[in-house]
Amino acid sequence: MTPTELESIISRDEDSKHQFKADVTNEHALATEIIAFANAMGGIIVIGASDNGSISGLTRQDIGRLNNLVSNASSNQVRPPINPISENVQFDEGLVMVVHISEGISKPYSDKNGVIWVKSGADKRKATSREEVQRMYQSAGLLHGDEVPVPSMGVEDIDITVLSQYYEKEYDEPLEEAGLSIPRLLENLNLCRNQLLNIAGALLFGKNITHKLPTFLIKCVSYPGADVDVERYLDSQDISGVLKQVYEDTMGFILRNVKRVQGDQNVNSLGELEVPKVVFEELIANALIH
Repeated sequence: MTPTELESIISRDEDSKHQFKADVTNEHALATEIIAFANAMGGIIVIGASDNGSISGLTRQDIGRLNNLVSNASSNQVRPPINPISENVQFDEGLVMVVHISEGISKPYSDKNGVIWVKSGADKRKATSREEVQRMYQSAGLLHGDEVPVPSMGVEDIDITVLSQYYEKEYDEPLEEAGLSIPRLLENLNLCRNQLLNIAGALLFGKNITHKLPTFLIKCVSYPGADVDVERYLDSQDISGVLKQVYEDTMGFILRNVKRVQGDQNVNSLGELEVPKVVFEELIANALIH
């Protein structure tokens, strides 16, 4: 990075990817800045420049001290450790150290006390909500939404009929011949842990989904025109339950509200859907999966 490039960055003030420090002496404070950048999109910490845009400058001895500080902070104070890259830029006022932190591939990063730090505009803050931390685990591939446990649903909430139908179709043998208890079978299928169903298990084979997972539903509305009408609709239905039933009921709603056209058929034909059924099969499957 050239002095001109760095001056341009400093002139634009701090933001979510740029932090300015006249000097750094506290290892833990530096680690929290590094963690917040790694948990976001990455960024740079400019040491030797104040947030008012002035260059304070560093000596060669300062650079040696700061290199040790950056190394110790990123390895001893960050979990898991990360590897920032530093470069020194010469100004008339002295040296300026630029510490580059890449977006982390092992999010979420935390300090040695287990506190997760995230960017909030140009500043940083502690991640406090469970949902925020879960999203970070999901983005890192460490937690999948369908594996989140459902505290109110245990093995006893499984619809054995639906599970039996699935098992026999998938494995060509009755469920009774599986030689496994229902809890063990569900754990082997990654649908249950410690007697609690996860979201996938509940949505695939659970009972009373409407009451236990009320937000997992499809709302279907058919309007008379091509636009959403705030006053009038032709048909409406809220659909919930196990995924198989939701898929079938949603397809039923769509098919009864889609026009059929004659096409090349004679007048005694049932007509063809104006939009092929395979299109709706793909759309519904994708909507349910996501």
